[in-house]
Amino acid sequence: MTTDNKSPSGLLFAPRFGPIFLTQFLGAFNDNVFKNALSLMVAFHSGKVLGLEPAIVVPLIGGIFILPFFLFSAMAGQVADKYDKARVIRIIKFIEIGIAATAAAGFATSHIELLLAAVFLMGLHSTFFGPLKYSILPQHLHANELVAGNAWVESGTFVSILVGSIAAGVLISIKPEGPMLAGVTCIVVAIAGYVSSRFIPAAPPSAPGLKINLNPISETARNIRIARGNRTVFHSLMGISWFWFYGAIFLTQFPSFVHLTLGGDEQLATALLATFIVGIALGSFLCERLSGKHVEIGLVPLGSIGLTLFGIDLWLASPAVPPQALGVGAFFSDLHHWRLIFDLVMIGVSGGFYTVPLYSLIQSRSRPEERSRIIAANNILNAAFMVVSAIFAGAALASGISIPQIFLITALMNVAVAIYVYKLVPEFLMRFLAWMLMHTVYRLRTHGIENIPEEGPALLICNHVSYVDPVIIAAACRRPIRFVMDHNIYKLPVANFIFRENRAIPIAPAREDATQLDKAYDEIAAALAAGELVGIFPEGGLTRDGEIAPFKNGIAKILERTPVPVVPMALCGLWDSAFARKPGSSLLRALRRGVWSRVELNVGSARASDFADPFSLQLEVARLRGDAR
Repeated sequence: MTTDNKSPSGLLFAPRFGPIFLTQFLGAFNDNVFKNALSLMVAFHSGKVLGLEPAIVVPLIGGIFILPFFLFSAMAGQVADKYDKARVIRIIKFIEIGIAATAAAGFATSHIELLLAAVFLMGLHSTFFGPLKYSILPQHLHANELVAGNAWVESGTFVSILVGSIAAGVLISIKPEGPMLAGVTCIVVAIAGYVSSRFIPAAPPSAPGLKINLNPISETARNIRIARGNRTVFHSLMGISWFWFYGAIFLTQFPSFVHLTLGGDEQLATALLATFIVGIALGSFLCERLSGKHVEIGLVPLGSIGLTLFGIDLWLASPAVPPQALGVGAFFSDLHHWRLIFDLVMIGVSGGFYTVPLYSLIQSRSRPEERSRIIAANNILNAAFMVVSAIFAGAALASGISIPQIFLITALMNVAVAIYVYKLVPEFLMRFLAWMLMHTVYRLRTHGIENIPEEGPALLICNHVSYVDPVIIAAACRRPIRFVMDHNIYKLPVANFIFRENRAIPIAPAREDATQLDKAYDEIAAALAAGELVGIFPEGGLTRDGEIAPFKNGIAKILERTPVPVVPMALCGLWDSAFARKPGSSLLRALRRGVWSRVELNVGSARASDFADPFSLQLEVARLRGDAR
């Protein structure tokens, strides 16, 4: 696998990603052209449909489209894991041509039953394509390209929603050929999608021996159990599903919000929807840049904060009484409206910060042989949350709650969801604190970070210069680390919550608490046996003079009990910081070094436990540090 594309735009034109992106974009575009064209035809050009009012049939179309996600997502995940993903994509895209032809026949004959059947089949097509488009990315992208790949896919999905919706409106407005033109467009786009799929490189099956279970109920339950087996991955699925609840509220209520609250027309609704989607695209690519080309889940809390703050401000910025009818030009020329526009853009940006790392985390931390089924479980949960959002919005409107108030309630609900998720998976919060520290106080440069193993147990050892050493190391390492820390610091009020939730291991000298010491060694052994990373500062405390103190013999005891690779590391540039124990150190003195002071983390090659005695490790850490303190 080559990694010669240094920018997200270069990745888009890479043969191993470009065809995947184009295929998924055309598929999502086709979905929205067809669904919106049919909804507009029913809403504005038909009387009763199957004896039902258009106001009932339009939501029914959305329900029919989502139904296959509940019935067949489990099977779709199995198929994606069992067979070559590129080959399955080509088969699905070929079938899409037939589905588009069915839709075109329905439009040409105004046969509503045929059109509803095509809606179900299009939903079925998307059900099987969903697990493929996400699970194929780790097979064709390098680890440092995964965030950029997801940024493109996430942006492309929402842009296709916008462009597809606009295209449907334009086509249906052409009388009397509009419906027929929409059907022909679906066929042409489906053919283009199949052609682009022919250029997707082979993606060998990850679980070729998997036996397909045709029972959707038992297989759905099994997929959920597989996802629940990885705590962080499962709660990431729940986080993404919550975003689809949040996003569905905005997308479905947006036309009514513009019409009833802002006094705008269809063109203004489209323009403001475009600002929202531009925000998502901007947030997705800002996320890629701020992540340093790695999966940075520390941006997820930042995104959730934005979803709440800008959601609340959108409510505050909404007029209590609708103004006179406004067109696009009049709305954008009034400076009072730019606060609302800014809120919409920033909600989109926050959504990009929130979702891109979560999708990347799911892909990177799922076992390859289960990845597609986990993504299938994600699709089921997403669909369920979107259905619940529709029920919630309908009930709220029926009880007299205004659309801006629905936005406010949703933003406040986001606070409760965020607290719940971050309490369950404190790694998100720890990564957020580390990311903030590295982007407000320090500039971190790493050397040899690839020496930390991507999986399996290892003991990380480092010199101890400041109180924030664990946070800095955590910011550099993409895997969670169980840090061993002094029991007195561990017990500090307020901070204890953070230490406990991040599963730090308190340790005490034998003279202070021999029981606590034995318990710490037991917990260290258990963590290493479970394949985790454990970080220790073998000097036994913060340096008092900036130099490296002799390493204590605890390293030998740990390795004697649990032989694992040892990775030596050295921190440089922290001795003058406000967080060091240097006499006279203060925030004012630290700031004289300049904002975003440069610190370094140098990581040496892993050593086998047989060659990792305390003295030689101390010499290696001193070598890695050099003269810098």
